[in-house]
Amino acid sequence: MSLGLSEEHLALTESVRGLAGRGADHASLAKLGVLGLHVPDHYGGQGFGVLELCLALEALGERRVSGEYLPTVLASAVLVRAGGRDDLVAGLAGGSLTAAVVLSAEGGLLALGSPESDLFVVPVGGGAWAVLDRADVTAVPADGVDLDRALCSVTVDTVPADRVLPGVPVRELAAVLLGADACGVAAWTVATTAEHAKVREQFGRPIGQFQGVKHRVAAALVALEQARAAVWDAARALDEAPGARPAAAGAGGLGEDVRLAVAVAAVLGPDAAVRCAADAIQVLGGIGYTFEHDAHRYYRRALSDRMLSGDPGTWAEEVTGLAVAGVRRSMEPDLPEEAAPIRDAIRAQAESLRAEEPVARRGRFAREGWIMPHLPEPWGRGASPLEQVIIHQEFRDLKRPNLGIAAWAVPSIVRYGTREQQERFLPKTFTGEIVWCQLFSEPEAGSDLAGLSTKATRVEGGWSLTGQKIWTSLAQFAHWGICLARTSPEKPKHDGISYFLVQMRSPGVTVRPLKEINGNEIFNEVFLDDVFVPDDLVVGEVDAGWRVARDTLSHERVALGDSWGPGSRHTDMIQLIAELPPIRQSQREQAGRLWAEGQAISALGLRVTLSKLPGAGAGSGTASSVRKLLGMRHAQAVSEFCWSLAPASRHWNRMVLSTRAFTIGGGTTEVQLNIIAERALGLPRDP
Repeated sequence: MSLGLSEEHLALTESVRGLAGRGADHASLAKLGVLGLHVPDHYGGQGFGVLELCLALEALGERRVSGEYLPTVLASAVLVRAGGRDDLVAGLAGGSLTAAVVLSAEGGLLALGSPESDLFVVPVGGGAWAVLDRADVTAVPADGVDLDRALCSVTVDTVPADRVLPGVPVRELAAVLLGADACGVAAWTVATTAEHAKVREQFGRPIGQFQGVKHRVAAALVALEQARAAVWDAARALDEAPGARPAAAGAGGLGEDVRLAVAVAAVLGPDAAVRCAADAIQVLGGIGYTFEHDAHRYYRRALSDRMLSGDPGTWAEEVTGLAVAGVRRSMEPDLPEEAAPIRDAIRAQAESLRAEEPVARRGRFAREGWIMPHLPEPWGRGASPLEQVIIHQEFRDLKRPNLGIAAWAVPSIVRYGTREQQERFLPKTFTGEIVWCQLFSEPEAGSDLAGLSTKATRVEGGWSLTGQKIWTSLAQFAHWGICLARTSPEKPKHDGISYFLVQMRSPGVTVRPLKEINGNEIFNEVFLDDVFVPDDLVVGEVDAGWRVARDTLSHERVALGDSWGPGSRHTDMIQLIAELPPIRQSQREQAGRLWAEGQAISALGLRVTLSKLPGAGAGSGTASSVRKLLGMRHAQAVSEFCWSLAPASRHWNRMVLSTRAFTIGGGTTEVQLNIIAERALGLPRDP
């Protein structure tokens, strides 16, 4: 993914990327309207918003385009929000004026931009800013780590009263625009590192095949996608804020939810770029540390973006303050006009269901296809992605049943099962009469599932299954299990596997609960000793069960990423902090970083949803794996932090132990990193 999701946004990104590849300069950016993307048309701009500007900045950041474009567009964004001075806005958008913007006041005023700029945006005290002419200041070049972008030290000589801009969020606008540039920097470093890892050979094979390298590059992509989600959300928040459009010009203040989105982007965006660029130098090795390669220039740019954005720790403290005060960022998708009649029809159905008694309501949920509406009729409603979003919104308070393991098994039975299997199992599964477990993992075949050894031997009328399964959740309560067993051991390991439906009360099935680290007994060992399974309980073709299993696992990974982590979310953390005496500064900073991560994961989920709606130009790619990886680690980090604040809490004592399973179940962290590296970045598979 890039920052953009819609077809129009992707086209804009590609256009600017092409321009950057041809050697863009200030004049060409002005000529093609890039400098005025966010400027209203009556100023001579393109009439778009901050989000479109961020798309361009990300594309330019990928090429590390130098010049005054970033402080210039930042200055025009400030002036547009302040209202007035049409001549200055038009000059900045048209390329006849350049600007420098003070972004650091530590040890003097340090501005991004050339000392020869025409305009200088400077703080003048009391939260006010001013836009001054070159004659009003003394500016001299300043040293910086970035070799391709000018900095200058500024001394203010005079401040004409008509140049003061009260209450304009310069700091917030800068953080988001620099965050977009940082995403471009990170994107280049990830792509460059992946390409190098594919072709650079050591010890007789590409270094991208070594898991240490593969995981480093994949983790960098995960950090990039999290940063993109945060910056994207902040940009759209600024566009929705008062003063973002000419009709509301002059209303410079930001709502608290917008400030929260901006602070989250400032915490995550530049840090991600620094990490990705540092990892690129590490993977590139000696060449990455020299001027022979551009990697050092991207590292320099990332460091510069982070310095100019402001201390991420300070931003993190601001995040905590806003979150504790009850500020929340909505993550609901904006739906197209065609959603209105669909919503009316679904809302009427939801109202009808609310009037039912709980038992009758569940029966209707099952019969009418509301539990898994994306499935084809009669098991679902054949709902489009747009309809699924509306159903989720309108049914939020109706508490549709959680099918548990069945949510992974049902789609595979629908896709590969016979009509008789579907009619026998699905209605009772939806009504809760049948509970399922998953008999996949084995003591010697965990993540390497295809290495299973449970064997199925042909007998009269069916198969006899013998073997051992482990980590089987809720097996002691399940009526049926989906089971993988090897039917043709002479075939390669991914072949010769079949997918069975096993009755858990069958003779030969023994379930032994396992006490877990938290004292629960959810996991079980299951022993299969000559368990008979008739032919009509094989799902799909004999020896073709791996295909069915992969379908089940795809639903498992999505489901775990969405639903795991109850009681260990960033919102639970803030609730705890609100109940405690004031915490230390270092703890406020840590809490802010955790909140930022959680909010970005929510934004990433929204981006995945939007990528599936009409008009989207980008697919979700490996986003489900990225979300699961982020979500599981995040739940663990939140639990550990909350336990450190309240070590005598029964709840957090339990959660700090329980969440250790999150990076194992449904595909370990290491497996998820392999998936991301191989499918998203094309790194070579292990031998």
